[in-house]
Amino acid sequence: MIGATIGTGVYFKAAVMAQLVGSPALVLAAWAVAGALSLCGALTYAEMGAMLPHAGGEYVFLRAAYGPFPAFMGGWMRFFVVSAANAALGVGAATFLSAVFPLTAVWAQRDLHLLGQEIHWQLGSREVAAVVIVLLFGLLNCAGIAFGGRVQSLLTAAKIFSIAGIVIGAFCFSPGGSIEHFHPPVAPAHAVGGLTAFGAAVLAALWACDGWEFMTMVAGEVRDPGRNVPRALILGVLIVLSLYGLANLAYFYVLPFDQIVTANSTAHRDALPVAAKAVQSFLGEKTGVLVSMVFLISVLGALNGVLLSLARVPFAMARDGLFFKKFGELSEGASVPAWSVIALSIWPAILALSGTFDQLTDMTVFAMWLFYALGGAALFVLRRKMPDAPRPYRTLGYPVVPAIFIGAAVLLVANTLIASPVESLTGLFLIALGLPIYLYYRKSRVTQ
Repeated sequence: MIGATIGTGVYFKAAVMAQLVGSPALVLAAWAVAGALSLCGALTYAEMGAMLPHAGGEYVFLRAAYGPFPAFMGGWMRFFVVSAANAALGVGAATFLSAVFPLTAVWAQRDLHLLGQEIHWQLGSREVAAVVIVLLFGLLNCAGIAFGGRVQSLLTAAKIFSIAGIVIGAFCFSPGGSIEHFHPPVAPAHAVGGLTAFGAAVLAALWACDGWEFMTMVAGEVRDPGRNVPRALILGVLIVLSLYGLANLAYFYVLPFDQIVTANSTAHRDALPVAAKAVQSFLGEKTGVLVSMVFLISVLGALNGVLLSLARVPFAMARDGLFFKKFGELSEGASVPAWSVIALSIWPAILALSGTFDQLTDMTVFAMWLFYALGGAALFVLRRKMPDAPRPYRTLGYPVVPAIFIGAAVLLVANTLIASPVESLTGLFLIALGLPIYLYYRKSRVTQ
């Protein structure tokens, strides 16, 4: 769970959040809100994951609560839209790789103006590298769940040590560190400001916090899921949030606010990520290659974990007769849903050519939180629909905790429609494409 959650967000997102809200205090507040919401979500999903420990996670919960149509649309969203998460991870990995092997060639670029927003697009060697990385990890996951799990364990350990190293180095060895960095000029001109901007900053932080729900997707392959799924969800979220909080405190301690604002983001494509700037403050500029390699390992760990988990969703849909039959087959020897893995590698590779890191993550988080509202509400439905079902774990703080999670999901979806209309409408369009596919497979099941 930790490996799938910690990826690029903790190294990148402080920059765009600072551009939105204009102060370290508000950036940290946005992280705190995102962390609290993620914990509420983990507590909510923990009960359903322990009660219904099958491959597919949220798809299984929606099917049990509402029936096949909402479940299919949620599964389609994971397959077709949340795949942008792996595309974004590929873009992030290519960004770090460019510090080791210069990826500066740009063959085409264009600025588009849609719905009042300026969209930056380019095609170059960095985008091609992102495609290659995504496809490579697709091949690795076809080798088997045990092999993928060992890769995941090694990459997760490396990323935890890297964040710990940033925090210790920043607070103990950075000569430029100062508490004064937490007090930027009043109302900086570059900040967007306002409640909508704060909501957008929370959305950016939620991208970095997201990943806890992937644990439920592989619940069918977990020993003693009634105990271990809730334990992994809750303890994993608490560990991730602790690491994120310490990392962001370290950033603002060692870097002036203007350096964070101008770190790598859509507005500053060629700048160093904020985490790299923080490390250079105590190790010096000559360590850029080493730092980028450490960050690259972290991103690859998230890419591997997300792909490993997401592949179980179309697998479960196919087993229900609601998706391509091949996706429900396990490969000989490796016993993995290879067709599902391959599809979830090719589609993100295409998406990696279509947008920047921030645009891809905004579209992904919007789509996920749209169905988080349905997923959270499924807990109430299942409490009434299946009152006597064994529940090894019951949500702490029920019904307040899931109600907070659902309400926040609705507010975030509405705010994202306002703040990022292009990414939001793109996500809705891609979700809607699943309707004719559902109708086709539903009709096929009836006529069989």
